[in-house]
Amino acid sequence: MSQSKELMDWTFEQKCKKAVAALEKNGFTAIYCQSGKDVHDYIVKEAADAANIGFGGSMSVAELEVADQLRAQGKEILNHGQPGLSLEEKMATMRRQLTCDLFLTGTNALTLSGILVNIDASGNRVGSMFFGPKKVIVVAGRNKLVDGDIDAAVKRVKDWASPPNARRLNYNTPCSKTGFCSDCNSPDRICRITTVIDRKPRLTDMRVLVVNEDLGL
Repeated sequence: MSQSKELMDWTFEQKCKKAVAALEKNGFTAIYCQSGKDVHDYIVKEAADAANIGFGGSMSVAELEVADQLRAQGKEILNHGQPGLSLEEKMATMRRQLTCDLFLTGTNALTLSGILVNIDASGNRVGSMFFGPKKVIVVAGRNKLVDGDIDAAVKRVKDWASPPNARRLNYNTPCSKTGFCSDCNSPDRICRITTVIDRKPRLTDMRVLVVNEDLGL
């Protein structure tokens, strides 16, 4: 390992641990993870009693490659992004995610003061984050950390997450072509619902795993 990488990892470790401490102060169950493998192993352990598991469409979670292992254990996987689903089937899956045993998702931004900021197109992902599922695990890679306020977190999402996500999903938006947010009025606009979770929801068992590794967008 080069010295520059070692120092960068150390710097991010301090930021991750600061975010964990802030999340705990805000009532969340927060855990520092050194690597994606640690996150993977934690999810598998926490899924032991879950009959069905919802996947919110997170690239961070997808990169952990945990779905196949959980499916092999007999878990029902609720993934509305599964190829070949009709619109009706996708809607039915998203509704079932709202009441699943375990919901897995990433977050678009996490401030060092312990606030989760997300932007959705339909609201199914953010809705499942804060009410309904028996347990929610939020995966936050170090690239999602924001050393600033809620406005800075929203800026992070629109600058770094929304344009590539719109492109990934083949939406016809200005940002999917230019890479820059223009606060558009496109029918395909994905920035429609902005949520701020600044304290743990009272009735939701929410765990936030902050990992010293880049995950997702």
